[in-house]
Amino acid sequence: MPSQQGSPTVRRLRLGQELRLLRERRKLTGARAAGELGWSPSKVSRIESAKTMPSAEDVQAMAKLYRIEGDKLDELFGLLRDADQRGWWEDYEDSLPEEYTRFLGLEAEAVFQRNWEPQAVPGLLQTEDYAREVILATRGIARITHSGVRSRVEARLDRQRRVLRKPDPAQLSVVLDEAALTRRFGEPSVMREQMEHLLEVSMLPHVSVHVLTLDALHPVNTGAFIHLKFAAFDDVVYLEQLYTAHFVEDLERVAGYETAFDHIRSESLDEDESRVLIQRKAMQWRR
Repeated sequence: MPSQQGSPTVRRLRLGQELRLLRERRKLTGARAAGELGWSPSKVSRIESAKTMPSAEDVQAMAKLYRIEGDKLDELFGLLRDADQRGWWEDYEDSLPEEYTRFLGLEAEAVFQRNWEPQAVPGLLQTEDYAREVILATRGIARITHSGVRSRVEARLDRQRRVLRKPDPAQLSVVLDEAALTRRFGEPSVMREQMEHLLEVSMLPHVSVHVLTLDALHPVNTGAFIHLKFAAFDDVVYLEQLYTAHFVEDLERVAGYETAFDHIRSESLDEDESRVLIQRKAMQWRR
């Protein structure tokens, strides 16, 4: 039975995945199942892709068609109950993009996270002042109210507490381009405090921080990405772009991102050398 502590986003995806597998085991196409249920094919598709939350009656009808009962039926209803819970990130859904709230829901149940960031310190490692300046910097291309900025900063800090400080945190491996330590957001004091905070967080046992120096050969020409690994779910890669974001779920492509990350990290400084460089940057911002 799924744990009540799990992420409802992951539960929704797992419920859809389970229903799809059960349908396929009965050798039914989505259109055929929809016809038997008296639904439109799009309803079956949206339930299986977790774009629509099924009702208890929907799950019961699908289970009957797929001849599911006993423990497996209990498992489906357990997933449904968990999927109907609210995640902490939904408190901020009015101020955050839809794709990003889905990412937060997935991140909540990840057991390992890889993050390549060539432009800025990643959100999980930002100070409050640095986060505010990064968000304010987007005002050049997007309208964000004062309350919107405040809500996004609060969401970022809440995310840090829930991901980095929870009892059994996921392993986090970050590779930063040296440019991310040099590009200024806010006053020099903001940057100095950010470098000092980055050093502090890098000492956590479940966090590793590496820096790819500017004079290193750049091994992979790609923008930022986050690779999430799960204990009982397929890996996902999150790509954030200027006005939108999307998820890579094709297993072969996800594996490619994992290889890319490992290659970038192999060309980076080790953890101790990275801390020395970050400390040097902090001293430069102090001057």
